[in-house]
Amino acid sequence: MAKKPTRDPKTRALQQEASLHPHPEQVTDELFLTHEFFDPRDLVQVKYEMLRRVQSEGQAVSQSAAHFGFSRPSFYQAQAAFEQGGLPALMPQKRGPKKAHKLTAEVLAFVRQAQQEDPSLRPAALASLVQARYGITVHPRSIERAWTRSQKKLR
Repeated sequence: MAKKPTRDPKTRALQQEASLHPHPEQVTDELFLTHEFFDPRDLVQVKYEMLRRVQSEGQAVSQSAAHFGFSRPSFYQAQAAFEQGGLPALMPQKRGPKKAHKLTAEVLAFVRQAQQEDPSLRPAALASLVQARYGITVHPRSIERAWTRSQKKLR
């Protein structure tokens, strides 16, 4: 079932930035319940305030995490991210692989060599060759994208 589009501009902006808190109702901290400035929908603001409570006010980690709707491990993850990268590090990160992790330099060199030996090979055939040689399943579209990226680098 598709989500209904929201009319609230702030909610829309938080969604676009992937920083809309998935469970704002779990934020029970007094400031977020009584002050308009503190928005339980803003995941970055909630995480920052949770960290600040422990750091500046000496609140217990378990108490702070509970008041802000997080687990203790989530608190420590946020703390490590903040210490390493500051406020921007509290922004949610994309999940999953960040690059073509199956198409290593060795595999790409093999694909290039196979393509040079037989220019009629299509990406599906190249994917089959990679499967046979390296035992890894690569989608033909991944090969096309990697080929396009390598061609752009040569320009």
